[in-house]
Amino acid sequence: MRAAADERRDLARRGPLRYLNLFRLILAGLFLVAGLELNLGADAPQVFNAAAIAYLAAVLALGFPDAARRFGVDRVITLQTVIDIGVLAAMMWASGGYRSGIPVLMMVVLAGVGLVAEGRMVLFYAALATVAVLAENVWRFVAGERAADFVQVAFVCTAFFGIAITARFLALRAKANESLAVQRGEALAKQQAVNERIIHDMQDGVLVVAADGVVSQANPRAAELLGLTSVDGLRLTDVDENFAEVPTCCSTPEGSLRRLGPAGKLLRCRAVGAQDDVDGQRAAGGETVIYLTDFEEIQTHIQQLKLAALGRLTASMAHEIRNPLSAVTQAAELLTEEKRGDVQVRLVRIINDNAKRIERMIRDVLALGRRDETLPEALPLASFACGLLDEFALRGGAERQVFALDIPGDVTFAVDRAHMHQILDNLIGNARRYCSGAPGSVHVYARVEAGGRVAVHVVDDGPGIAAADRARMFEPFFTTHPKGTGLGLYISRELAEANGATLELRDNAPGAHFVLTGRSQP
Repeated sequence: MRAAADERRDLARRGPLRYLNLFRLILAGLFLVAGLELNLGADAPQVFNAAAIAYLAAVLALGFPDAARRFGVDRVITLQTVIDIGVLAAMMWASGGYRSGIPVLMMVVLAGVGLVAEGRMVLFYAALATVAVLAENVWRFVAGERAADFVQVAFVCTAFFGIAITARFLALRAKANESLAVQRGEALAKQQAVNERIIHDMQDGVLVVAADGVVSQANPRAAELLGLTSVDGLRLTDVDENFAEVPTCCSTPEGSLRRLGPAGKLLRCRAVGAQDDVDGQRAAGGETVIYLTDFEEIQTHIQQLKLAALGRLTASMAHEIRNPLSAVTQAAELLTEEKRGDVQVRLVRIINDNAKRIERMIRDVLALGRRDETLPEALPLASFACGLLDEFALRGGAERQVFALDIPGDVTFAVDRAHMHQILDNLIGNARRYCSGAPGSVHVYARVEAGGRVAVHVVDDGPGIAAADRARMFEPFFTTHPKGTGLGLYISRELAEANGATLELRDNAPGAHFVLTGRSQP
C-alpha cells in the first residue's frame, strides 16, 4: 500500500515537474542564443557560454521521463536544482555578480522547486542558493572587485527562504485540496451508483423528460408500465397523446390518474421539475421528472386488505354476537320454566338488553359499510353541536349543564351530516359515561388551526384512559364498558377518514381528550 501511495505521489508531481523542465529548457536556450546581447557574461564570455551549453545539455538529459523512472523523482529534482543553482552562480560570477539580476532567476527556480519537492529539501535548496550568492559576493569583496552591499544580498538570501517555504505551503495546500476533491469525487460516484441502483429497482416508473418532450432517462419499470421494451430517446407524445397534458395536469403532490401507453394501464402520474426552486416554481425550459405508479396494483392490494379486514371483522362479530345470543337463548329457556312474575320480568329485561346490544352491533357494522357514501357539506358546527347536546339532555340520563359548549358561530366543518352525528354521538356519549357529572364536566370546543383546518375537541374530567389501553382504543370490539360493543371509536375513526378528517386521542387532561380535525369547506 505504501508503494502504491508513493507511485501515486510521483505521478502527481510529474506534471508540474514537466512544466518546470520546459521553463529550464527555454531559459537555457535564451542564455545560449541571446545571453551576450542581454549584457550577461561580460566579465568572462567563455565561461558564460560554456555554462549555457552545459546547462542545456543537463536539461535535455534530465528532462526525459526515463530519467525520473530510472533515478526516482526525488533524486532527479535534487540533481536538477543543484545544477540550476550551480550554473546560475557561475553565470552570475561571469556577468558581474549580484547586480546582473541572476539572483532573481534563482528565486524563480526556488519557487518552482518548492511546488514539486518534498519535506525539508526546499530549505536545503534555499540554503544552497544563499551560500552560492554570498560566496560569490565575498570573493569579489576579497578580490577587490565591485562587491554588492551585503545588506542587499542578505535581503535577497532571506527572500530565498521565504519563497521556498511559501511555495512549499502552497503545494501542500494544493495537494490537500486535490486529495479532498478525489475523496469527494469517489463519494459522489458511489452515491450516484447507489441512486442509479435505487431508481433502477424502484416499483414506480421514473421518466426524465427534456424540454422538447424527449425522454432522456428512464428506469425499466417505466417501460414495463407503459407496455414498451424501452422509452429512452422516444418522444412521449408519440407513445401516447395524453402525455401532452401530464406536465401541467399532474404537477400537484397527489398527481392524477391517466391511462397511458400501449398497455392502457391506469397509472397515477406525478410531474415535478428537475430543477424546481424552494417555492416549487419550475424553471422555464428545464427538464421534467414524471413518476408513474401502477394504480391498478394499488387497488388490488387495497381490495386484498379490505377483504382481510372484513374477514377479521366477521370472525370478531361472530364471536361477539355469540355471547348475547347465548344469554338470550338461556333466558328464553328459563322463561318457559319460571312461574314467578318478578323473575320473568328480569329474564325479559335480559333478553331485551342483549337484543338491543345485537341491534347496536349490526347498526354500527352497517354504518361502516356505508362509509364511502359521503355527502360532504359545510356544516355549521355551533348549531349542530348544540342540537346534539340538547338530544343528550332529553334522554334523561344527563342534564344540559353537564356539557360546556365553546364553538364560534362562523366555524364550519366539511363532513357528511349523518357521519358527523354518529362521530360526535359516540365521542360525547363516552365522555358523558365516564365524566364526574358536575356542571361543565364535558367540554366541547372548536379551534381554527393553521392552514384553515378545524379541530373539534371533546374533553371530560373523568379518570382518563389507562396507558395500557391507549394503543387499543381504536381497535374493533375493544371496550372497557361491560355493555359496550367496542365498535364506536373504531367506526368513528373510519367515518372521519371517509370524510378526509382525522380522529386522534390526546393525552389525558385530566380525563379523555379526543380531537376531530378536518377541512372547513368541502
